[in-house]
Amino acid sequence: MRAVVQDAFGGPEVLRVAEVPRPAPLPTEVLVRVVSAGVNPVDHKTRAGGGMAGVLGEPPFTVGWDVSGVVEEVGFGVHTLEVGDEVYGMPWFPRAAGAYAEYVTAPARQFARKPARIDHDAAAAVPLAALTAWQVLVDAAGVRAGQRVLVHAAAGGVGHFAVQLAAHLGAHVIGTARADKHDWLRGLGAAEVVDYTATRFEDVLRDVDVVVDLVGDEVDDTSTRSLGVLAPGGLLVAVPGGVSPELARAAAARGVRVRPFLVEPDGTALTRLAELIDQKVVDVEVAEVLPLEQAARAHELLAGGRVRGKLVLRVAP
Repeated sequence: MRAVVQDAFGGPEVLRVAEVPRPAPLPTEVLVRVVSAGVNPVDHKTRAGGGMAGVLGEPPFTVGWDVSGVVEEVGFGVHTLEVGDEVYGMPWFPRAAGAYAEYVTAPARQFARKPARIDHDAAAAVPLAALTAWQVLVDAAGVRAGQRVLVHAAAGGVGHFAVQLAAHLGAHVIGTARADKHDWLRGLGAAEVVDYTATRFEDVLRDVDVVVDLVGDEVDDTSTRSLGVLAPGGLLVAVPGGVSPELARAAAARGVRVRPFLVEPDGTALTRLAELIDQKVVDVEVAEVLPLEQAARAHELLAGGRVRGKLVLRVAP
């Protein structure tokens, strides 16, 4: 089968398409013929030696976790899926899934039937980003109706799902994004939007119950600055950078909470997300679909930090 592989850590140029052996499903696993693969920030970070490189080990390997495709074969013990089912998922994360490839294998329960309302390109844009938003808001923060939720990088892959899901949960949603994204974010459910290029968000916001921090302290001390907008006892969920000892101490001094976060495969949540997508509660924003051979270009675009929604690789011809 065709797959995007890399033989060393480095820039996008290390990615190349090669012929590799097709995997076979073990008991309780399915073989999925990948139609489309989503591209996420963790992909280009891992390619460069960060991200999940510590889990994957040294190259060669194939990056990528988001897939949408068709079940080609089922292993012994699989009862939830059948050959021919259209599915989507984020298998194996943070271990290697090899999603930039024509086939992947993984436990059947790490997949779900894809939303019927959208095609494979859009479905491949969902799993990692939407599961992150869902697990942050529902599992980590327990967001309730009436709470004030601030989403940093609201126009990005995770961010645009977090805005919609927080609004669906009944929260008053505030997003940070460039001005040209504001109208779109309001349409997704944001009650307020702050242009972080023109305004220091901590100068205009207060009494926030939950901060969904998709930026981290690596960029302009975003996590630390966010502590100042939290209400007493409020929670900051630090997604990309985790919680440093300094951030933990600063939070304790202010009487607020911080917690790190890492998304995990969740077929049950993917089923619920598919329902919300099919009910038109949640929309999926795909910025661009590129062929598998342009994986390097997709990484270049994503690293630029200006992508609205998600980038997707089309794997099937």
